[in-house]
Amino acid sequence: MDVSALRREYLRDGLSRADLDPKPMAQFNHWFAIARQTPMPDPTAMQLATVDGDGQPSLRTILLKYFDDDGFVFFTNYDSDKAKDIAKNPKVCLSFPWLELERQVHVRGRAAKISAIESAKYFLSRPKDSQLAAWVSSQSHPLSSRGLLMRQFQEMKEKIGHGQVPVPAFWGGYRVRPESVEFWQGRENRLHDRFLYQRDGQGWRIERLAP
Repeated sequence: MDVSALRREYLRDGLSRADLDPKPMAQFNHWFAIARQTPMPDPTAMQLATVDGDGQPSLRTILLKYFDDDGFVFFTNYDSDKAKDIAKNPKVCLSFPWLELERQVHVRGRAAKISAIESAKYFLSRPKDSQLAAWVSSQSHPLSSRGLLMRQFQEMKEKIGHGQVPVPAFWGGYRVRPESVEFWQGRENRLHDRFLYQRDGQGWRIERLAP
């Protein structure tokens, strides 16, 4: 199927050097605040790219759980495919596709496990059923049927009862510490605005990229 005729112009906004905060995480915070206020299904959705030991890249959409001056945090099973990739090669990419705003944010950096205390703090804030799901899902491993998964979930639910769900030792968070962050704003005639932050000593260098 030829879909080359499906096109539209990006006319919503522009981005100039004067608009940018000197620090990329502060600029991300500004754009994220706008994304939260914009009707879209999942403003925290981001694509995570990893590379395995054979050089095969993988891409999946996950949810950002929080961010700070040190980077972006997400959670997963430490025996998942993404975790195995990160163990071999901590260099990863993140992408936030805020299509409703005609914006994207692209991050290159290194992923590292956060502390067990930090992971536990987030785990205990999750709904109880989500906590139980972390126990019964052997993420990325073959599963014979959904029925088996639901039976295991129900068995765990009955086992725990009204008690507190312990934090699994095989589950926790990663923080992606950015080495570069690109802010992309769609523009008319595909002449998009792109600005790249790159680490420069203790600070950041900012440059405009050709579209």
